Amino acid sequence: MQEKDLYRMINEKEGTVTSASFPALMRKVYTWMALALVITGVTAYGVAHSPALLQLVFGNSMVMWGLIIAELALVFIVSGMINRLSLTTATLLFILYSVINGATLSVIFLGYSQTVIAKTFLITAGMFGAMSVFGYVTKQDLSGIGKILFMALIGLIIATIVNLFVKSSMFDMVLSYIGVVIFVGLTAWDTQKIKQMLLMADGMDEGVQKIALMGALSLYLDFINLFLYLLRIFGGNRE
Repeated sequence: MQEKDLYRMINEKEGTVTSASFPALMRKVYTWMALALVITGVTAYGVAHSPALLQLVFGNSMVMWGLIIAELALVFIVSGMINRLSLTTATLLFILYSVINGATLSVIFLGYSQTVIAKTFLITAGMFGAMSVFGYVTKQDLSGIGKILFMALIGLIIATIVNLFVKSSMFDMVLSYIGVVIFVGLTAWDTQKIKQMLLMADGMDEGVQKIALMGALSLYLDFINLFLYLLRIFGGNRE
């Protein structure tokens, strides 16, 4: 079956959905995502305002690298082994990832004022919300755009690594704007993709809820990355 035919079938099913499972599952996606953001924010704030924790996290390069490796490992484990994990285990790993990410992101409180961070968070929330709503309600197939954005993301990662050696502030700012465009687009694409997958699901069994959890992780990562790129852009107006 071709991708366009599958998309047409999904649209037809969307028009006839009467089960309560779909809206309940979508609520789970955004609830899990919101809780993960709260956990990350509270952890980041707590670490940033604790001299002992700051020394533990950033005073030893081994600890810092250990946290970064743990973050990457958790994403790969949850994404790659979701079918073999129980819902409870996957949820706990998601929570653990949110805590570790908060610890590493606590550094932003050392480089930016709380006013700038708060303003950037609100802007991020507005942009993310608008694009997520667009991805949810649009009838246009965003899969083609999504593939382009994914390739652009790989290019962005490579360019960022190169700039670690070049150390060009202007290039860094250009990459920040590109990052914003990419993650704004990915937010819409991921939202539509999550919606399509949950529309095809019946009931609220554990397997379906794990799909919702993976959707929450995807949107969480979109939000965090969008926030960080916007923070780099607005960070010049530190207060």
